Amino acid sequence: MDRHLVTQKIIEGKVRNKMTWAAVAEKIGQSKEWTTAAMLGQMTLTAKQAAITQELFGLSDEETLWLQIVPYKGSLPTPVPTDPLIYRWYEIVSIYGTTIKELIHEEFGDGIMSAIDFKMDIQRQADPNGDRVNVVLSGKFLPYKTY
Repeated sequence: MDRHLVTQKIIEGKVRNKMTWAAVAEKIGQSKEWTTAAMLGQMTLTAKQAAITQELFGLSDEETLWLQIVPYKGSLPTPVPTDPLIYRWYEIVSIYGTTIKELIHEEFGDGIMSAIDFKMDIQRQADPNGDRVNVVLSGKFLPYKTY
């Protein structure tokens, strides 16, 4: 048994029971973005969150323990993603990454945007020319220290 196998069981249960990540998130008590990342094996659940997940997906006690272990983060199977949607994010970073870096450094100084102290919100935005995907990423700025 490992975390990857637990993730597969969760995905199978979601499909079998026709669940949405938003519905799972409501029961877990977290955002749909964080909950989806957690269910896909990228976050550590509390004992309470793991118990709710166990009930939702029919997990064993051992499988539930895997949800509470800090995972190996990073879920892409290849260096350059091949899934079209994920590849577009790779493309965005490839094209606009240096622009984002320059503008963050110009505004905040030398540092990084945290992916730990981080929030994400994904919403559908109605548009007469075709609905748009609105993604907001918000991370705490962490300046590099001098010593």
